[in-house]
Amino acid sequence: MKTLNKKRKICVVVTARPSYSRIKTALRAIHENEHLELQLVVAASALLDRYGKAVKYMEEDGFPIAARVINVIEGEDLTAQAKTTGLGILELSSVFERLNPDAVVTIADRFETMSTAIAASYMNIPLVHIQGGEVTGNIDEKVRHAITKLSDVHFVASAKAKERVIKMGEFPETVFNTGCPSIDLAEHINQNPKLDFNPFEKYGGVGNITGWENGYLVVLQHPVTTEYKNSRIHISKTLNAIHQLKMPTFWFWPNVDAGSDGTSKGIRAFREKNNIDFIHFFKNMEGQDFLKLLLNSKCLIGNSSAGIRECSYLGIPVVNIGVRQSGRERGRNTIDVDYDESQIKGAIEKQLLHGRYDSDPIYGSGDSGKHIAQLLEKVSLTFDKKLSY
Repeated sequence: MKTLNKKRKICVVVTARPSYSRIKTALRAIHENEHLELQLVVAASALLDRYGKAVKYMEEDGFPIAARVINVIEGEDLTAQAKTTGLGILELSSVFERLNPDAVVTIADRFETMSTAIAASYMNIPLVHIQGGEVTGNIDEKVRHAITKLSDVHFVASAKAKERVIKMGEFPETVFNTGCPSIDLAEHINQNPKLDFNPFEKYGGVGNITGWENGYLVVLQHPVTTEYKNSRIHISKTLNAIHQLKMPTFWFWPNVDAGSDGTSKGIRAFREKNNIDFIHFFKNMEGQDFLKLLLNSKCLIGNSSAGIRECSYLGIPVVNIGVRQSGRERGRNTIDVDYDESQIKGAIEKQLLHGRYDSDPIYGSGDSGKHIAQLLEKVSLTFDKKLSY
């Protein structure tokens, strides 16, 4: 009697709302692969309503949740980040022991992902890292490179990222340029660009703007962990610039990084003092809807990696503020400015005049998810790196 081949159990840990967009098409491809078993673990801010409760979208998309890990420590400062990471190690260790995966997948560079990497590494579980090898201007770079050294297989998003990971001492045969799964979503949206939903009816939020159908801006600005004490000052510069333009604007709430409390307080204080009936605030939006909103906008303002990745592929004008994305490869669509309201306003006006850019496929061409699943099916899974030195 022929023995059936055992499915590889692939445990993917999603810790924040942006990470879901970064991995969604790969999750789908893993889930549909007959040789793989998806174990989806949702943790940290991805479970919290105040940050958009990304787990809700995962469930609506039909992904079974293998485990939920509540590990966010309140405080939104550096101490809370460190404690959240520590609690994540404790909780994820128990989850991995129960699930007994053949490999654990961690995504990108958020501080919570360090918990995943440490727990898997100390438990001798092969660790797969998506989006290593990139350079940015904050704590994310330290986290990203540390996870690279803890990881055994590397699915990077660009040619330069692949070069960096190999220069860090990783075996070339363990490093694969798969592109970024978020570009898969961007390509799908590019083929179906119509804004076919009402943002207010579907996502609620705060504000009551009109005239947005004739053109609008999108703002997504997070605190920078290395400058978190200045987060309220930083957001005020952007608020002032947008206030001067008085153009319909969809504004998204910041993530859970240290300094987000200052960003949030800055927004609330500004709303109380100024008439901003041309701005509508959202907590979160499903990844494909967010990309449709971006694609139909005039410009994205802030410091989100979406401006560097998806917007470069879609040709959406971007004004990137501050150091959060410093060093990351960017397309022709991006204008970089400092935390200065005149610079921000001037750059937005320049982008409005320019309009749409040609596509820059720096981070992939739209088939990353399938590529990742195919590699997970066949790649050698080991936790022993001694031969690389």
